[in-house]
Parts: sequence; C-alpha cells; structure tokens
Amino acid sequence: MSGKSDELLLIAAIARLITDPLGHPVRHAAVGAASPIPAAACWLAKMQGADIRLSLLHRPRGNPFTEGTRELFDLAGQGRIDLFFLGGGQIDGEANINLIGTGDWPGTAVRFPGSFGSAFMYLTVHRTILFREEHSPRVLVPRVDHISAPGISPPGTFRRGHAQALVTGRCVFRFDPARARFALASLHPGETREGVRAATGFDYDEPGEITVTEGPTEAQSALLAGPVCDAMIETYPDFCRRVWGRGMKETGAKEQAA
Repeated sequence: MSGKSDELLLIAAIARLITDPLGHPVRHAAVGAASPIPAAACWLAKMQGADIRLSLLHRPRGNPFTEGTRELFDLAGQGRIDLFFLGGGQIDGEANINLIGTGDWPGTAVRFPGSFGSAFMYLTVHRTILFREEHSPRVLVPRVDHISAPGISPPGTFRRGHAQALVTGRCVFRFDPARARFALASLHPGETREGVRAATGFDYDEPGEITVTEGPTEAQSALLAGPVCDAMIETYPDFCRRVWGRGMKETGAKEQAA
C-alpha cells in the first residue's frame, strides 16, 4: 500500500478497533512519537464521540507526561493505560514482536531500533494494537529471531492484556490469546486471500467469509482533514503535510484569526 488513500484506510480501520465494544473499554490511550496513523485513529474515535483521553508521548506543548516515559510506565503499571500501539521489525503468529535484530544473538545481521519499554507495556496495558504497514514474509515471520515482547505468557505470569489485532498494509488480523493465533478479519481493497497468504510467513485461521476493510466515510474524511489534523499537526507536522497538505503556518494563522 502507498499513498494518501491507503493511510486514511488504515486510520479508519484502527478507529473501528478502538471503539470495538467487545474489547476492554478505552478510557486512556497513549501513542508514541513515530505513530501518526494510530494517533489519527485515536483522535478520530474521540471526535466521533468516544470518551477517550489521548496522550501523545512527544507532544511539543501540553505534554501530559511531565516526567517523560517514566510517568508513562508508572501509569501503565497501575493499569491506567487502556490502549497502546506496538510494532516490530519482526512479528510472528503468536503475536511476539522483535525490536532487537535478526540472526543469532545479539541480532546483528539487521539491527532494529531496540526494545525500550515494549515488554513492560505489552504486559501491563489492557489492550494493544499491533501495527506495521509493511506486510511481507521478512516482517511477518514463522518465529521471531528474538522476543522483545511476548504475545502470550506462561500460566502464573502477571499479564493485564494481549494484542487485540494486527493491522498491516494488506489486511487486519484479530488475535485470540487463548489459542495464541491470528485470524484474518478483513482484506484491504484490492487484496486477495491468496496474496495475503503468500505474503505472510506465519500460519493463521481464515473464516469462510472475509469482509473488505472499510475506508473512512465522508463525515470521517471531513473530521480527519479538519479537526483531527488541527489536533495533531504540531506533533506530526510531516504526516499532516503529506496526507492533508496542511502546514504549521496555516494552523497558526487560523488560531490568530480565531
């Protein structure tokens, strides 16, 4: 996938997962610096009426985390973060993620950015949505080379939540922690069962009927291009400029006019 329409599709898909009534209620969602698509999805859900407190970790002004990520981890440990987003250089069929690297330990064949707090957040946050735009056998592997954060845990291990879903540039997978297995939930427009299967290194369940991932409605598109962009433009200026053609100067002029 590539282009503006594809990014809007992913935003709409994630927003639907956030407001899924079957999941743990999302009262407080936290989003990282490199996650403009999940951030936009959270803002979209909020502006459609969801009662969500949204915390952007690296917001230039008005950052709720006055002590940085230490405060984020403290809130997560107390069970006060309901939703977080994680990706990985590798993701496998048990929802394990690898942010270390490939090859034998210490994973120096290809180096990834590092685990940081992923293991802690994965176990303490009530709900996690995995997100990776690239959908290929090198990313979605049978088994990650190194586990930065485990998708499931042995009995007796404290764990507050699991992955809800994996959203990629080709489809949406749902995760069943009891079976430690993904199931194909929807195909993005233009994708096929066969194409997704060939591009996925791990095995997964496939129901008889597969829906097509829905893009944003006209009303959602208007929210995204307007209030959502206004809310996130300072934190993700490059993304807003690329997707909606909006820049900081325009926002500043609107604020002065108001």
